[in-house]
Amino acid sequence: MLANIGIPGLILILVIALIVFGPNKLPEVGRAFGRTLTEFKSAAKNLTSDDEEEKRSTPTLISNDEKVKKLP
Repeated sequence: MLANIGIPGLILILVIALIVFGPNKLPEVGRAFGRTLTEFKSAAKNLTSDDEEEKRSTPTLISNDEKVKKLP
């Protein structure tokens, strides 16, 4: 979605943000946006690591076709 914006689109977005928020408020908005992205990234990383741990700890079921060979 964001890959198709291009340079003119980014410039337009920055100009609109400058008009809406003003030059004094724009750095604060940028910092808040960066913190939000960082928190989202860490939360997503925790969710994926929790899923991987759950997969490792959950025992797998063996169907009749996949019988385990018994050692003599």
